[in-house]
Amino acid sequence: MKKMFYLLIASFLAFTSCNFAPGSYPYAEIYEFEVSEDKLIEATGKFKIDNPNFYVPEYIGLIDGRNEDKTDHWYHIWFYYKQENQIIYAWIRGDKIAFISINEGAELGNWKCINKDFSRKENIAQKEKFEKLILNQIKMNIQ
Repeated sequence: MKKMFYLLIASFLAFTSCNFAPGSYPYAEIYEFEVSEDKLIEATGKFKIDNPNFYVPEYIGLIDGRNEDKTDHWYHIWFYYKQENQIIYAWIRGDKIAFISINEGAELGNWKCINKDFSRKENIAQKEKFEKLILNQIKMNIQ
């Protein structure tokens, strides 16, 4: 009986643990670089200047940077896949860029978290696309 109880508890924890993941961005795909936060922000800005098609349309109102709140730990970045009409949300903190989520369409509120809301196959494809179109280009801008 005792073994059955432990097995039941272990099963419950295994099935619910993903829904109680710790931190503000528990499903983020994090990429680490060997540069300072300032250099990473600068390289990302250069990428967007060199590739203006990745800017989110102005009327949507998403602007790169920190929130006005002084306790904001993340430098928020928004990219746009024009052909797919998708907005990509990422952040920079320290020497890391995190790929957080994708919004379907130009109307906000249709967010899907990477590593959570996509099938395994879609998730892999989305991460590969982000790495190929954005991250690899940012890496080239790091000096």
